[in-house]
Amino acid sequence: MEETNISIKEKNTTLGKIEIAPEVLEVISGVATHEVEGVYAMQGSFKSGVNELLGRSAHNKGVHLEIDENGLSVDIYCFIKYGASVPQVAMEIQQKVKEQILFMSDLEVSMVNVHVVGLVTPKEVEKQQLSIQKELGE
Repeated sequence: MEETNISIKEKNTTLGKIEIAPEVLEVISGVATHEVEGVYAMQGSFKSGVNELLGRSAHNKGVHLEIDENGLSVDIYCFIKYGASVPQVAMEIQQKVKEQILFMSDLEVSMVNVHVVGLVTPKEVEKQQLSIQKELGE
């Protein structure tokens, strides 16, 4: 998405205009997705991986926004926990993202596309937790 802010159409324009940076909507979408039961993690980029290594959480990773003639569309790229109902989790992500963006920014979302890029098994979760414990020296 281009680096332009998104203007909010206000009923009372005498006070001025309101703009929201696309990154804010990405963070809202990422946090909303993490709140859905069955979501393990979001697919990140190299940049978000480096940020996490440096101790900075990237709440907008795995989220891509696009604005066109149809309106605002959101693409979510996530990993689902093994055993969760993928269609149920995906529909809940769609609903939650749409609700949170509307609630927090008063912007209508035309589409929320959920891309499940992988399933995470309990063994992989356990392996990662052991790895984190070793790094922390526990």
